[in-house]
Amino acid sequence: MNKATPKAGTISRPLIEVENLSVNFHTPKGIVEAVRGVSFNLGKERLGIVGESGSGKSQTGRALLRLTSGNGSISADKMQFDGIDLLNANKKTLCDIRGNRISMIMQDPKYSLNPVMTVGAQVAEAYRIHARASAMEARQKAMKILEDVRIREPEKVYQLYPHQVSGGMGQRIMIAMMLIPNPQVLIADEPTSALDVTVQMQVLALLDDMVRVRGMGLILISHDLNLVSSFCDEVLIMYGGQIMERLAARDLHKAQHPYTRGLLDCLPKLSGNATILPILKRDPAWLEKVGQI
Repeated sequence: MNKATPKAGTISRPLIEVENLSVNFHTPKGIVEAVRGVSFNLGKERLGIVGESGSGKSQTGRALLRLTSGNGSISADKMQFDGIDLLNANKKTLCDIRGNRISMIMQDPKYSLNPVMTVGAQVAEAYRIHARASAMEARQKAMKILEDVRIREPEKVYQLYPHQVSGGMGQRIMIAMMLIPNPQVLIADEPTSALDVTVQMQVLALLDDMVRVRGMGLILISHDLNLVSSFCDEVLIMYGGQIMERLAARDLHKAQHPYTRGLLDCLPKLSGNATILPILKRDPAWLEKVGQI
């Protein structure tokens, strides 16, 4: 996949600016610090966020759209999208942004589809809500976006229900639904985790085309370091709600932090001693450096 290269002499203004983001959850056992002091910018590029389950990746993505659950609280020195203060935005402003300007593909997106509506009706509805278009125009737009995400026989697929489509097609339909309002930023939370390797690459190639052609920003949340290193421009490594290391994706193999090195060492290798199973060792001291990266 080819990565978009900005023209010489141009400066891309960040679409998203985040400084010192924290997300806390209030539970019967006390406060859980899910995200601690996270800062990053996103332009018209691909940003990968990787780490173990529970490292704060998904909560970081959800916080940008203020989709944190009711027992959670968000704080930040700065959390802006295109100059708009997301942290203090009112409900109307957030409704205008969610899905329309920033879209998010949830984990295992096929199961986010409504089981009692045809997939075509759901894609068309996503357009009608944001564009206030007629039913005929929405249908035409839906057919076009289904073609754009490389679905064969879109007229036939339009009439199907979610349980009648394969996992890979379900992912494409969900991507179509998120892209039909023509957002400026797409947050993809493990969009390929339930797919086999061949279909994963097809979906990623599709996202790559969409980002390049539409000039979008993309946040890809994943466990797969190999996938992120080959697909993204920059990578954030998260552990315990914090960023342990950030580096260009092409330089991931040069990572210095012991946590990143440990994750890389745990990747399966075709060569070497197959009888030794690497174990990721964690240091409590890593959690004491909030906001230092």
